[in-house]
Amino acid sequence: MLHICCSMQNYMIPLPLPPKIIHKKKNHALFEIEGLYPGYGVTIGNSLRRVLLSSMQGSAVTEIKIKGASHEFSTIPGVLEDTIMIILNVKNLRFKIHEGDSQRITLKVKGEKEVKGSDIDLPAQVELANPDQHIATISDKKTEFEMEFFIEKGIGYEPKDQRKNKKAEIGVIALDAIYTPIKNVNFQIESMRVGDRTDFDRLNLEIETDGTITPEEAFFEACDILIKHFNVIFEGKAPKTAVKDETPDLMGGEEEKSEAEADATKTNVEDLKLSTRTLNALLDNNIKTVGGLIRKSEKTLSELEGMGDVAIKEIKKRLKKLGLELKAGE
Repeated sequence: MLHICCSMQNYMIPLPLPPKIIHKKKNHALFEIEGLYPGYGVTIGNSLRRVLLSSMQGSAVTEIKIKGASHEFSTIPGVLEDTIMIILNVKNLRFKIHEGDSQRITLKVKGEKEVKGSDIDLPAQVELANPDQHIATISDKKTEFEMEFFIEKGIGYEPKDQRKNKKAEIGVIALDAIYTPIKNVNFQIESMRVGDRTDFDRLNLEIETDGTITPEEAFFEACDILIKHFNVIFEGKAPKTAVKDETPDLMGGEEEKSEAEADATKTNVEDLKLSTRTLNALLDNNIKTVGGLIRKSEKTLSELEGMGDVAIKEIKKRLKKLGLELKAGE
C-alpha cells in the first residue's frame, strides 16, 4: 500500500509559479502566471475571466429623480440634453459605497455651466471614481438643475425590470444597474519551456477596472471566490449517487438522518425564503429558528397573531423540503 502511494506522488502534475504583474497603468494591469501544466492556462484563465465579469461586487445608480422631469422622455428647460441622454451619462458614474448597502445623494447647481460628477454633494460614505464624468449642460443662466441619485450595492448587471422594488414615487426613474467594477478582461496563452518539455502554458491575464477597485484587488477576490467554492466541494460529504442503494443500513442510517435534522433545526427562519408577511408573523411571535418552529403544532400556529391558513400552508411546504414537519397533535 505504501508503494502505491509513493508511486502516485510521482505522477502529480507540477504546480505553476506565483502570479506576478508585468505591466500596470492606472486601472489596468497585466498578470502573468508561468509554469502551468499543458491545458491549465485555458482552465484557469477562463475560470478567472468568468468570475471577474460576473461575480464582482460594485455599486451603481439604480434610481434618479430630476426636478422638472416626470419621466425618462421629458425635456428640461434650460438644459441642452434630454432626460435619456442624462440617464446614459449617469450610468457612467462609478461610485463606491464605504458604509451600508445603499445611499441617497443629491446634486444642485445653478447657472450656465457643464455639470459633472464633481458637482454632486457626496457624503463621507460615498466615493466617486470619475468626478470628471459629464452629466448635463446648462444653457441658461437662470436655470436651476437638481437631481437625486439612489445608489445600491450589487453584483454583475441587473435590468430594472428584474428588480423587485416597492411602488416608486412620482418622478422617480428606475435605471438598469451595472454593478460590476470590471470594464474588461482578456487572457492569452503562450507555450513555454519547463525542463525538457516545451508545451507548458504561460497565462497572461489582462484586467481593467472602473477605478472603484484596483486590478490586484479584483484578481485576488476572483481567486478567493473560486477557492471558497472548491473548499466547499472538497470538504463536503461524498455526493449522493444517482442509483439508490437498496442495501439496508442497519448501523448508521438513523444516526446520519438525526444529524441532518439537527443541522436543519439550527437554520434561521429568514433562510426559509418565506413571504414577508409570514416571516414577520413568526418573528413577532419570537419564533426565530426552524427548531422553534417544528415544536409548534398547526393548531398552535393558527392561534398566533398574524398567522393565517395561507401562511401555515407556506410554512409546511418549506419544512417539507427540509424533510421536517410541524409537531403532531393538538
